[in-house]
Amino acid sequence: MEEQYKKRFGDRRDARWVRDVPGLTTVMMHIMPQRTDAEVYLNDKIDVTELLQYLEKKNAEHPDYKTTVFHCFIVAIARMIRERPKMNRFIQGRRMYERYDISLSFVAKRRFTDHAEEALMFFTPKDEDTLDTLSYRIAGQVKETKKSEHSTGGIDATVDAFAKIPRLLLMLAIRIIRYLDFWGVNPKALTDGDTNYSTVLLSNLGSIKGPAVYHHLNNYGTNSIMVTIGTIHKEEMVMEDGSKQIRDVVEIGATLDERIADGFYFVRSLKLLKHVFAHPELLDQPIGQPSGFEYK
Repeated sequence: MEEQYKKRFGDRRDARWVRDVPGLTTVMMHIMPQRTDAEVYLNDKIDVTELLQYLEKKNAEHPDYKTTVFHCFIVAIARMIRERPKMNRFIQGRRMYERYDISLSFVAKRRFTDHAEEALMFFTPKDEDTLDTLSYRIAGQVKETKKSEHSTGGIDATVDAFAKIPRLLLMLAIRIIRYLDFWGVNPKALTDGDTNYSTVLLSNLGSIKGPAVYHHLNNYGTNSIMVTIGTIHKEEMVMEDGSKQIRDVVEIGATLDERIADGFYFVRSLKLLKHVFAHPELLDQPIGQPSGFEYK
């Protein structure tokens, strides 16, 4: 992605400056300069019946290693963004940018206890990645993280170090960081691996039997899409032929910055995501390979 684009004046380290922005969007960036000013919330249910059957067969082939529904969500969303590039945009410093890479992140509990620390997980899928390569990488990183009850490096250690600074100095440091953030010149040590700088931040609330709740965006960083995933459950659904069936469904919630694209683009992106779950064999294909989905 980055290697296919020659950087120009005004581009950031992590994204290119989108210059052909509609006038309405340009005005919106000044009327609503903060990301939280422009939040829209989308809530829907996805039929995962075929996906569960697909996973049952896949996991039976390698019982020593388990591919999860959450892994599938990460790969499916990465595929959707690769095919729908406007979903990989963000607004910072009252300009629109499009990332060179797709990045997905989530927060993992080191232990399922009230007082356990959290770890920031950050992944950058490549065009050649499939469900097998990404799920193996995700599971390995999560397993390594849970070996320790405390941060062992990376962005987690950086955050812990900032937390130890006296309050007045921390207030000054954060002010400077936010100023650098506006101009897109924050040091890599503060942005690499930070969930606030990912394309999509996910929260798998289904893993703790929770619902797909609304989750706010953050004015700091570049993250413009927040997705929550609820608990898989049985529900009666009306099929295309008019019949009713009991299906496995999961509720999802997505909070988006409405300035990066319009509602029509968002809805079509959701339809593509549903198409991938209805045809889970697509997850075995490289992310960079088009799905063949016909937008109607």
